[in-house]
Amino acid sequence: MTSKAKPGAVLKGLRLANGWTLAEVSRRTGLPVSTLSKVENDKMSLSYDKLARISRGLEIDIGVLFSGETTAPVSLVTGRRSITRAGEGRLIETETYDSLYPATDLLNKRFVPIISEIHARSLSEFSEMIRHPGEEYAFVVEGVVELHTDLYAPVRLEAGDSCYFDSGMGHAYLNAGQGPCRLLTICSGEESQLIAASRGQEVKPATASSSGSMPRVSRADRRRAGGS
Repeated sequence: MTSKAKPGAVLKGLRLANGWTLAEVSRRTGLPVSTLSKVENDKMSLSYDKLARISRGLEIDIGVLFSGETTAPVSLVTGRRSITRAGEGRLIETETYDSLYPATDLLNKRFVPIISEIHARSLSEFSEMIRHPGEEYAFVVEGVVELHTDLYAPVRLEAGDSCYFDSGMGHAYLNAGQGPCRLLTICSGEESQLIAASRGQEVKPATASSSGSMPRVSRADRRRAGGS
């Protein structure tokens, strides 16, 4: 069954389990104490950018924020696998996207798939474009997507079209059609680079083979989740 993720509650659990104050989490993530307090008390939804900043700052896999766990495993097990049935996954809802994250039982993934339902129809609905270390692949499942980046002119992508790009470049997805718009996105990034970026250190360009746990892709399909 689809369950609605509560990253604010998980964040609070992680903070208390590690003995951190809100000020310490603020220092680690760069997010204001007031914002973190609202998130913990379910008074503010988390955009992907904030989720990524928290995961980098606390040095955890972003999947931890979608689970009920307050600690992350210290090592990986080889030969692991995860099956996500239709309608399952952790759903993150925002005004611009709804994002369904499959395989959330696997932490420290080398790439993160996200199925998103795109609601935003103009850039004015974003406070700023999304950017994060790594690379991103986007595949249009349904509808028409208009991909905006800060280095290229907007491009229109229809069902079956896809785009692979550097996700350190500011980007945003818009619903450019008349009906539902669903997108599958997969993001990669080298974890050490993400941690360095969160600490304000210089980050060298990633290689084509770099990998990590920076998922950003679109927001998920509530229809399918209730049923990218």
